[in-house]
Amino acid sequence: MSMTTIERRGHAEQTGVEEHLAPRRTTVDRAIGWILTVTGVLGTAAAFTLAVEKIHLLTDPSYTPSCSINPVLSCGSVMITEQASAFGFPNPLLGLGTFPVVVTLGVLVLAGVRLPRFVWLGLQAGATFALGFVFWLMFQSMYRIGALCPYCMVVWVAVVVLFWYTTLYNLHHGHLRVPARLRGAVDLAVDVHAVGPALWLLVTVVLIAQAFWSQWQIMLA
Repeated sequence: MSMTTIERRGHAEQTGVEEHLAPRRTTVDRAIGWILTVTGVLGTAAAFTLAVEKIHLLTDPSYTPSCSINPVLSCGSVMITEQASAFGFPNPLLGLGTFPVVVTLGVLVLAGVRLPRFVWLGLQAGATFALGFVFWLMFQSMYRIGALCPYCMVVWVAVVVLFWYTTLYNLHHGHLRVPARLRGAVDLAVDVHAVGPALWLLVTVVLIAQAFWSQWQIMLA
């Protein structure tokens, strides 16, 4: 058998493998594209609404935000705290500056654009920072401020979902490198991807119920 025949057979086998993997790559890419787009849109909408409500509150201290429903679900109580301007300016401005970028990346992925590794790593860094900030805000809302902002909670969900699926995508595609012995765990996490956000949501609901148990009892009495 000549070298040319061997090379052709090797090329054919490689092409067959690529064609076999192509549908899975396309499915994964479209999934992350939709996740980026949807979470980015939700985050942008929530941040924009919070910014508008904040402006109304600044111009009219007696204004009652639309998301101030009861003593527990009260955006107004949260907006007037120092935590609502953690970096010296209203927190919603962070969302207005970052979530549209997430939407743009999601649309590019859905359009079939192959984003370079540094873009995915940049998104990973941003999502990780956002997750840490969200966890801090959750703690402050439940155990320091004693009130919850419904629009903020939409941002919480968007950030957690964004972080989780961005991480899985980067691990799956090798943008985040892991030892070979952990590849099985990564593949399992990808296969049962919904478990992570579901567990976070369950734990969050339990923590909220526990933190505001006395208020819930009074309101439901």
